[in-house]
Amino acid sequence: MPIYEYRCKACGRTFDKLSSISEKDQMKTCPYCGKEDSVKLVSGFLSKSASKGACNASSGG
Repeated sequence: MPIYEYRCKACGRTFDKLSSISEKDQMKTCPYCGKEDSVKLVSGFLSKSASKGACNASSGG
């Protein structure tokens, strides 16, 4: 199961939740304030390229 990152709209804190792919877009309860008012965040990732000096879109360079 993948880990998704969420931000609570009520308190503004971010938290991670282990969720199945089918449950990823469901509202999650904030572990800090207890409100069920969160949004799933888009997480960036870095991939390693086989070619030396290749530019990666997510690395900004």
